[in-house]
Amino acid sequence: MKIAVLGAGAWGTALAASLAPRHELRLWARDAAQAAQIAASRRNERYLPGIELPAELRIESALDAALAHAGTDGLLIVATPMSGLRAMLTHAAGRGAGLWWLCKGFEAGRGALGHEIAREVCPGSRVGVLSGPSFAIEVARGQPTALVAASADEAFAREVARAFHGPALRVYSSADPVGVEVGGAVKNVIAIATGVADGMALGLNARAALITRGLAETVRLGLALGARAETFMGLSGLGDLVLTATGDLSRNRQVGLQLAQGKGLAEVLQSLGHVAEGVYSAATVLERAQALQVEMPLTEAVADLLAGRTTPAQALARLMSRDARAE
Repeated sequence: MKIAVLGAGAWGTALAASLAPRHELRLWARDAAQAAQIAASRRNERYLPGIELPAELRIESALDAALAHAGTDGLLIVATPMSGLRAMLTHAAGRGAGLWWLCKGFEAGRGALGHEIAREVCPGSRVGVLSGPSFAIEVARGQPTALVAASADEAFAREVARAFHGPALRVYSSADPVGVEVGGAVKNVIAIATGVADGMALGLNARAALITRGLAETVRLGLALGARAETFMGLSGLGDLVLTATGDLSRNRQVGLQLAQGKGLAEVLQSLGHVAEGVYSAATVLERAQALQVEMPLTEAVADLLAGRTTPAQALARLMSRDARAE
Protein backbone atom coordinates (compact mmCIF):
# COMPACT_ATOMS: atom_id res chain seq x y z
CA MET A 1 0.00 0.00 0.00
CA LYS A 2 1.18 3.54 -0.73
CA ILE A 3 1.22 5.59 2.47
CA ALA A 4 2.35 9.12 3.26
CA VAL A 5 2.86 10.16 6.89
CA LEU A 6 2.46 13.92 7.18
CA GLY A 7 4.59 15.13 10.07
CA ALA A 8 8.05 14.05 11.22
CA GLY A 9 7.64 14.46 14.95
CA ALA A 10 8.17 11.57 17.36
CA TRP A 11 4.95 9.67 16.70
CA GLY A 12 4.85 10.25 12.95
CA THR A 13 8.45 9.12 12.57
CA ALA A 14 7.94 6.09 14.80
CA LEU A 15 4.86 4.90 12.93
CA ALA A 16 6.51 5.53 9.57
CA ALA A 17 9.53 3.47 10.67
CA SER A 18 7.25 0.63 11.75
CA LEU A 19 5.26 0.61 8.50
CA ALA A 20 8.06 1.27 5.99
CA PRO A 21 9.31 -2.35 5.70
CA ARG A 22 5.80 -3.47 4.64
CA HIS A 23 4.53 -0.54 2.53
CA GLU A 24 5.68 2.07 0.00
CA LEU A 25 6.02 4.90 2.49
CA ARG A 26 6.94 8.58 2.45
CA LEU A 27 7.55 10.62 5.62
CA TRP A 28 6.95 14.34 5.08
CA ALA A 29 8.87 16.85 7.21
CA ARG A 30 7.68 20.44 7.20
CA ASP A 31 11.23 21.78 7.57
CA ALA A 32 13.36 21.10 4.48
CA ALA A 33 16.56 21.21 6.53
CA GLN A 34 15.16 18.64 8.95
CA ALA A 35 14.11 16.43 6.03
CA ALA A 36 17.60 16.58 4.56
CA GLN A 37 19.19 15.80 7.92
CA ILE A 38 16.93 12.78 8.49
CA ALA A 39 17.51 11.48 4.96
CA ALA A 40 21.28 11.83 5.25
CA SER A 41 21.75 10.45 8.78
CA ARG A 42 18.83 7.96 8.80
CA ARG A 43 17.96 9.34 12.24
CA ASN A 44 15.54 11.87 13.68
CA GLU A 45 17.70 12.90 16.61
CA ARG A 46 15.44 15.75 17.70
CA TYR A 47 12.47 13.50 18.43
CA LEU A 48 13.79 9.92 18.52
CA PRO A 49 17.43 10.07 19.57
CA GLY A 50 19.46 6.96 18.92
CA ILE A 51 16.91 5.30 16.62
CA GLU A 52 18.17 4.06 13.24
CA LEU A 53 15.45 4.45 10.61
CA PRO A 54 14.84 1.60 8.14
CA ALA A 55 16.44 1.88 4.72
CA GLU A 56 13.00 1.54 3.07
CA LEU A 57 11.75 4.80 4.63
CA ARG A 58 11.84 7.68 2.13
CA ILE A 59 11.89 11.28 3.41
CA GLU A 60 9.98 14.02 1.59
CA SER A 61 10.07 17.81 2.09
CA ALA A 62 7.52 18.79 -0.56
CA LEU A 63 3.97 18.47 0.74
CA ASP A 64 2.37 18.15 -2.70
CA ALA A 65 4.72 15.30 -3.58
CA ALA A 66 3.89 13.51 -0.32
CA LEU A 67 0.16 13.92 -0.95
CA ALA A 68 0.50 12.71 -4.54
CA HIS A 69 2.43 9.62 -3.43
CA ALA A 70 -0.66 8.09 -1.78
CA GLY A 71 -2.58 8.31 -5.05
CA THR A 72 -6.31 7.66 -4.97
CA ASP A 73 -6.27 4.33 -3.14
CA GLY A 74 -3.52 4.75 -0.55
CA LEU A 75 -3.45 6.37 2.88
CA LEU A 76 -2.56 9.83 4.11
CA ILE A 77 -1.74 9.81 7.83
CA VAL A 78 -1.73 13.20 9.55
CA ALA A 79 0.87 13.20 12.33
CA THR A 80 0.72 16.86 13.35
CA PRO A 81 -0.40 18.16 16.75
CA MET A 82 -4.14 18.78 17.10
CA SER A 83 -3.61 22.43 16.19
CA GLY A 84 -2.50 21.43 12.69
CA LEU A 85 -5.15 18.84 11.89
CA ARG A 86 -7.72 21.14 10.25
CA ALA A 87 -5.20 22.69 7.86
CA MET A 88 -3.69 19.34 6.92
CA LEU A 89 -7.04 17.67 6.28
CA THR A 90 -8.02 20.66 4.15
CA HIS A 91 -4.85 20.21 2.05
CA ALA A 92 -5.43 16.47 1.73
CA ALA A 93 -9.17 16.50 1.01
CA GLY A 94 -10.55 15.42 -2.34
CA ARG A 95 -7.61 13.29 -3.46
CA GLY A 96 -9.31 9.91 -3.01
CA ALA A 97 -6.83 8.53 -0.49
CA GLY A 98 -8.03 7.48 2.95
CA LEU A 99 -7.35 10.11 5.62
CA TRP A 100 -6.18 9.12 9.10
CA TRP A 101 -4.80 11.09 12.02
CA LEU A 102 -2.73 10.32 15.10
CA CYS A 103 -3.30 13.43 17.24
CA LYS A 104 -5.34 13.27 20.45
CA GLY A 105 -7.28 16.19 21.83
CA PHE A 106 -9.89 18.85 21.23
CA GLU A 107 -9.25 21.69 18.80
CA ALA A 108 -8.50 24.92 20.66
CA GLY A 109 -11.08 27.62 20.10
CA ARG A 110 -13.63 25.51 18.23
CA GLY A 111 -13.57 22.58 20.66
CA ALA A 112 -13.89 19.97 17.91
CA LEU A 113 -12.65 16.40 17.93
CA GLY A 114 -10.87 15.02 14.87
CA HIS A 115 -13.92 13.35 13.35
CA GLU A 116 -15.89 16.59 13.76
CA ILE A 117 -13.17 18.54 11.94
CA ALA A 118 -13.15 15.94 9.16
CA ARG A 119 -16.92 16.18 8.81
CA GLU A 120 -16.51 19.92 8.16
CA VAL A 121 -13.51 20.04 5.84
CA CYS A 122 -13.57 16.72 3.96
CA PRO A 123 -17.14 15.38 3.96
CA GLY A 124 -17.50 12.18 2.01
CA SER A 125 -13.87 11.17 2.49
CA ARG A 126 -12.97 7.87 4.12
CA VAL A 127 -11.49 8.91 7.44
CA GLY A 128 -10.38 7.45 10.76
CA VAL A 129 -8.15 7.75 13.80
CA LEU A 130 -5.33 5.57 15.13
CA SER A 131 -5.04 5.68 18.91
CA GLY A 132 -4.20 3.65 21.98
CA PRO A 133 -1.49 3.31 24.65
CA SER A 134 1.73 4.10 22.81
CA PHE A 135 4.93 5.96 23.59
CA ALA A 136 6.60 6.79 20.28
CA ILE A 137 10.08 5.76 21.38
CA GLU A 138 8.90 2.23 22.23
CA VAL A 139 7.18 1.86 18.86
CA ALA A 140 10.38 3.07 17.16
CA ARG A 141 12.40 0.49 19.09
CA GLY A 142 10.08 -2.27 17.90
CA GLN A 143 8.73 -3.00 21.38
CA PRO A 144 5.29 -4.70 21.45
CA THR A 145 2.42 -2.21 21.22
CA ALA A 146 -1.35 -2.60 20.77
CA LEU A 147 -3.44 0.11 19.08
CA VAL A 148 -6.94 0.64 17.73
CA ALA A 149 -7.90 1.91 14.27
CA ALA A 150 -11.36 3.50 14.41
CA SER A 151 -13.69 4.69 11.68
CA ALA A 152 -17.45 5.04 11.28
CA ASP A 153 -16.88 2.93 8.15
CA GLU A 154 -16.29 -0.42 9.86
CA ALA A 155 -14.98 -2.16 6.75
CA PHE A 156 -12.47 0.66 6.23
CA ALA A 157 -11.35 0.38 9.86
CA ARG A 158 -10.70 -3.34 9.38
CA GLU A 159 -8.78 -2.69 6.17
CA VAL A 160 -6.52 -0.08 7.79
CA ALA A 161 -6.02 -2.21 10.91
CA ARG A 162 -4.69 -5.00 8.68
CA ALA A 163 -2.36 -2.55 6.93
CA PHE A 164 -0.97 -1.22 10.22
CA HIS A 165 -0.68 -4.65 11.83
CA GLY A 166 2.88 -5.95 12.01
CA PRO A 167 5.43 -7.95 14.00
CA ALA A 168 5.52 -5.43 16.87
CA LEU A 169 2.17 -3.68 16.32
CA ARG A 170 -1.08 -5.45 17.15
CA VAL A 171 -3.89 -3.30 15.75
CA TYR A 172 -7.58 -3.80 16.46
CA SER A 173 -10.43 -2.18 14.54
CA SER A 174 -13.32 -0.17 15.96
CA ALA A 175 -16.46 1.41 14.54
CA ASP A 176 -16.57 3.98 17.37
CA PRO A 177 -14.28 6.89 16.47
CA VAL A 178 -16.14 9.13 18.92
CA GLY A 179 -15.27 6.96 21.90
CA VAL A 180 -11.71 6.42 20.71
CA GLU A 181 -11.16 10.17 20.33
CA VAL A 182 -12.77 11.12 23.63
CA GLY A 183 -10.63 8.54 25.42
CA GLY A 184 -7.50 9.84 23.73
CA ALA A 185 -8.29 13.45 24.57
CA VAL A 186 -9.48 13.29 28.18
CA LYS A 187 -6.75 10.90 29.35
CA ASN A 188 -4.21 13.69 28.80
CA VAL A 189 -6.07 15.91 31.27
CA ILE A 190 -6.35 13.15 33.86
CA ALA A 191 -2.64 12.39 33.44
CA ILE A 192 -1.86 15.95 34.50
CA ALA A 193 -3.98 15.44 37.63
CA THR A 194 -2.21 12.17 38.39
CA GLY A 195 1.17 13.79 37.89
CA VAL A 196 0.21 16.51 40.37
CA ALA A 197 -0.87 13.91 42.94
CA ASP A 198 2.36 11.95 42.53
CA GLY A 199 4.37 15.17 42.70
CA MET A 200 2.65 15.96 46.00
CA ALA A 201 3.50 12.43 47.23
CA LEU A 202 -0.16 11.66 47.93
CA GLY A 203 0.43 7.93 47.55
CA LEU A 204 -0.69 5.00 45.42
CA ASN A 205 -4.23 5.04 46.82
CA ALA A 206 -4.69 8.57 45.52
CA ARG A 207 -3.24 7.62 42.13
CA ALA A 208 -5.64 4.69 41.77
CA ALA A 209 -8.58 6.87 42.80
CA LEU A 210 -7.67 9.55 40.26
CA ILE A 211 -7.32 7.08 37.40
CA THR A 212 -10.60 5.37 38.26
CA ARG A 213 -12.62 8.55 38.75
CA GLY A 214 -10.93 10.06 35.70
CA LEU A 215 -12.14 7.12 33.65
CA ALA A 216 -15.66 7.71 35.00
CA GLU A 217 -15.49 11.33 33.83
CA THR A 218 -14.27 10.20 30.41
CA VAL A 219 -17.14 7.74 30.05
CA ARG A 220 -19.75 10.35 31.05
CA LEU A 221 -18.53 12.81 28.46
CA GLY A 222 -18.13 10.14 25.80
CA LEU A 223 -21.68 8.85 26.23
CA ALA A 224 -23.03 12.41 26.04
CA LEU A 225 -21.20 12.82 22.72
CA GLY A 226 -22.54 9.56 21.31
CA ALA A 227 -19.76 7.10 22.10
CA ARG A 228 -20.19 3.46 23.06
CA ALA A 229 -19.54 2.61 26.72
CA GLU A 230 -17.53 -0.53 25.92
CA THR A 231 -14.95 1.49 23.98
CA PHE A 232 -13.67 3.01 27.24
CA MET A 233 -12.81 -0.43 28.63
CA GLY A 234 -10.44 -0.96 25.71
CA LEU A 235 -7.09 0.28 24.46
CA SER A 236 -8.10 3.86 23.71
CA GLY A 237 -9.90 4.24 27.04
CA LEU A 238 -8.52 2.44 30.06
CA GLY A 239 -5.35 1.35 28.28
CA ASP A 240 -4.28 4.81 27.15
CA LEU A 241 -5.30 6.38 30.46
CA VAL A 242 -3.21 3.97 32.54
CA LEU A 243 -0.15 4.45 30.33
CA THR A 244 -0.34 8.24 30.20
CA ALA A 245 -1.15 8.67 33.87
CA THR A 246 1.59 6.37 35.19
CA GLY A 247 4.37 6.25 32.59
CA ASP A 248 7.28 8.61 33.12
CA LEU A 249 7.62 9.10 29.36
CA SER A 250 4.24 10.87 29.43
CA ARG A 251 4.58 14.60 28.79
CA ASN A 252 1.22 15.31 30.40
CA ARG A 253 2.22 13.46 33.54
CA GLN A 254 5.47 15.43 33.58
CA VAL A 255 3.47 18.68 33.47
CA GLY A 256 1.61 17.64 36.61
CA LEU A 257 4.77 16.51 38.40
CA GLN A 258 6.49 19.84 37.75
CA LEU A 259 3.46 21.95 38.65
CA ALA A 260 3.36 20.15 42.00
CA GLN A 261 6.97 21.23 42.53
CA GLY A 262 5.87 24.88 42.34
CA LYS A 263 7.06 25.62 38.81
CA GLY A 264 5.05 27.96 36.60
CA LEU A 265 3.29 26.58 33.54
CA ALA A 266 5.42 28.57 31.09
CA GLU A 267 8.60 27.19 32.67
CA VAL A 268 7.24 23.65 32.57
CA LEU A 269 6.31 23.85 28.89
CA GLN A 270 9.67 25.33 27.97
CA SER A 271 11.48 22.50 29.73
CA LEU A 272 9.42 19.84 27.92
CA GLY A 273 10.25 21.03 24.43
CA HIS A 274 7.30 19.05 23.00
CA VAL A 275 3.54 19.51 22.91
CA ALA A 276 1.58 18.28 25.94
CA GLU A 277 -1.95 18.15 24.53
CA GLY A 278 -3.65 18.04 27.93
CA VAL A 279 -2.52 21.61 28.62
CA TYR A 280 -4.39 22.84 25.56
CA SER A 281 -7.35 20.48 25.87
CA ALA A 282 -8.33 20.89 29.54
CA ALA A 283 -10.33 24.10 29.17
CA THR A 284 -12.00 22.84 25.99
CA VAL A 285 -12.94 19.49 27.56
CA LEU A 286 -14.51 21.39 30.44
CA GLU A 287 -16.42 23.72 28.11
CA ARG A 288 -17.89 20.83 26.15
CA ALA A 289 -18.78 19.01 29.36
CA GLN A 290 -20.52 22.05 30.81
CA ALA A 291 -22.46 22.60 27.58
CA LEU A 292 -23.74 19.02 27.87
CA GLN A 293 -24.30 19.31 31.66
CA VAL A 294 -21.72 16.58 32.31
CA GLU A 295 -20.03 16.77 35.70
CA MET A 296 -16.21 16.52 35.50
CA PRO A 297 -14.67 17.73 38.80
CA LEU A 298 -11.15 16.43 38.08
CA THR A 299 -11.09 18.11 34.70
CA GLU A 300 -12.37 21.33 36.27
CA ALA A 301 -9.60 21.21 38.89
CA VAL A 302 -6.93 20.72 36.20
CA ALA A 303 -8.34 23.55 34.08
CA ASP A 304 -8.31 25.90 37.08
CA LEU A 305 -4.76 24.86 37.98
CA LEU A 306 -3.46 25.44 34.46
CA ALA A 307 -5.18 28.84 34.33
CA GLY A 308 -3.62 29.87 37.63
CA ARG A 309 -6.97 30.09 39.42
CA THR A 310 -5.97 27.55 42.07
CA THR A 311 -2.94 25.79 43.54
CA PRO A 312 -2.36 22.03 43.80
CA ALA A 313 -3.14 22.13 47.55
CA GLN A 314 -6.34 24.11 47.01
CA ALA A 315 -7.47 21.80 44.22
CA LEU A 316 -6.91 18.77 46.47
CA ALA A 317 -8.86 20.35 49.32
CA ARG A 318 -11.76 21.16 46.99
CA LEU A 319 -11.92 17.64 45.60
CA MET A 320 -11.71 15.99 49.02
CA SER A 321 -14.47 18.19 50.43
CA ARG A 322 -17.05 17.03 47.87
CA ASP A 323 -20.14 15.37 49.33
CA ALA A 324 -20.29 11.57 49.62
CA ARG A 325 -22.37 9.89 46.93
CA ALA A 326 -23.01 6.57 45.20
CA GLU A 327 -20.28 5.49 42.81
